[in-house]
Amino acid sequence: MTFRRFFRNAAIGIAVVGGLFVAFVLVRQHRTFAAPYPDLHASTDPAVIGRGQYLVHGLAHCVDCHGDREQSKTAAPGSLIDLTGGHTWKLPFGTVYSKNITPDVETGIGRYTDAELARILRYAVHADGRAVLPFMPYANLADDDLVAIMSFLRVQKPVSNAVPENELNFLGSIVLALAIEPKGPTQAPARTLPPTPTREYGDYLANSVGNCVKCHTRLDKKTGELTAPPFSGGSVMESAKTPGKNFITPNLTPDPTNGWINEWSEDTFVARLQAGPIHPDSPMPWRAISRISDDDARALYRYLRSLPAAPGGPNPRDLRTIASNR
Repeated sequence: MTFRRFFRNAAIGIAVVGGLFVAFVLVRQHRTFAAPYPDLHASTDPAVIGRGQYLVHGLAHCVDCHGDREQSKTAAPGSLIDLTGGHTWKLPFGTVYSKNITPDVETGIGRYTDAELARILRYAVHADGRAVLPFMPYANLADDDLVAIMSFLRVQKPVSNAVPENELNFLGSIVLALAIEPKGPTQAPARTLPPTPTREYGDYLANSVGNCVKCHTRLDKKTGELTAPPFSGGSVMESAKTPGKNFITPNLTPDPTNGWINEWSEDTFVARLQAGPIHPDSPMPWRAISRISDDDARALYRYLRSLPAAPGGPNPRDLRTIASNR
């Protein structure tokens, strides 16, 4: 066999394998997943709806991704913003749009049953069985909080706002075909979890409601898994308003050198969370976080103070770091 024929045959083989891989990805990206439908139903109880409002517009910060961006620029403090979606993220694997989660039947969540909504939130599986991109970490919400969120969403004003479908490139197709695997809860979710200013409830708020851990800990960007001790900071995040400017998330453990809140009193911590943004470029969802109740803020503080001290993140005594990252 001549070298020319060898290379020709090799090129043909590579082309065939490549074509088969492309075909495999294009078919497999539409795979569906089986997941249970939680037996949970929206309530008309005003207290339950009020709890849902507190979560959606507060610590769970659903509003930060699904809220109307134009309204948020002029809305008065404490006012509610329509959850019409449309926020855009341009990512390496394509462009992703947040969805309209008002109860509009045509363009929002009005066409979904309670069981379908609960499955989306708990198991990251869409009504048609496709995987939901892993941006909503609410799998471990207690049943009563999941019901509260659904109940609040159901009573909102329906707003017609057709959001584009996600526009994924071939890398995005590969991610859907090979990488996305809905995981669901890591443990049996609690039926009810009454708010108390305790370390245990702070653990729930920080890890299952607010998802504070995923911003205040370094992650493997491919898997989303933690690569450092929880809440040790050091994650690099893009500025909310200034393209090209980055922030390094603070260390929230009681480390004597790098612990951002190590020298703060509980009252100082509560006041800081409720004060809102200090730096206009901060990527933290301060508008939502500032709605936190005193007891919930105290629970968070007591949980964070109970963590093992861990090095990492920016030095809180470096004024230049404080000025640019807080």
